[in-house]
Amino acid sequence: MSQHPLADLPEGTRNPLDYAVNQRDSSTISMVKDAIAHNQTLMAYQPVMRDEEDPKVAFYEGFIRILDPTGRVLPAREFMHLIEKTQLGREIDVLSLQAGLTALSDNKNLRLSINMSARSIGYAGWTNLLNRWLARDGTIGERLILEISEKSAMQMPELVASFMDQVQTRGVCFALDNFGADYIAIRYLKDMFFDILKIDGQFTSGITTNPDNRAIVSIMVSIARNFDMVCVAEQVENQEDSSLLHSLGVDCQQGFLYGAPTTQPFWHKSTELRKNA
Repeated sequence: MSQHPLADLPEGTRNPLDYAVNQRDSSTISMVKDAIAHNQTLMAYQPVMRDEEDPKVAFYEGFIRILDPTGRVLPAREFMHLIEKTQLGREIDVLSLQAGLTALSDNKNLRLSINMSARSIGYAGWTNLLNRWLARDGTIGERLILEISEKSAMQMPELVASFMDQVQTRGVCFALDNFGADYIAIRYLKDMFFDILKIDGQFTSGITTNPDNRAIVSIMVSIARNFDMVCVAEQVENQEDSSLLHSLGVDCQQGFLYGAPTTQPFWHKSTELRKNA
């Protein structure tokens, strides 16, 4: 009797689609490992705009990127879910923080948010890096925003709340990212003292044609107001949505309407000019 064509596949991957997915994920993890080892990472920056008739930048958000072997830039959404609970995830957090703090040090007028997760709090490499930079330059804390996703914050709420209490005394602000994307116990908001609430894009994108999302966003804006948080709408892509979000009381907006993330922000050019002067 002939052997089944999938008999040689690893146990649990006898389904050809599962096998292909596992191979792709393994290849992605190896690529991230190589990128970290060879310093093939960089940051992309996107503006967060004050919601005014004449929009001005409130701050920028930094997003970690890696380069694949061909030099193609890969956004975090293509690899972070595979490594976020591993040592590689912690190393990516460190590289992201290092790049953000360097940008803040080089540009004294810059205000920047950097993504982190609860796992970073217990990782010495990350916390030591943050403490060194805050001690080195007192202005950095006043211009740094640390973004924690709703999902990450709820995994260890007491640890996150304690960490925030310590770092906020040094001027650092905190943003609750992707609000509404996962479950959050509202009672924790009174213990964590977030400065900024960022509404997940699934509720803001296309809001003009979705009455349910209009009602949900109105509630989220009320929550932000009640807890004295600045309210930011994510994934704003057209003027109609922007105008409606403004009418609902959103403070700031972020999305392709105002600019895509770029690895060549304007301050890179000014920094190079200073170095070459």
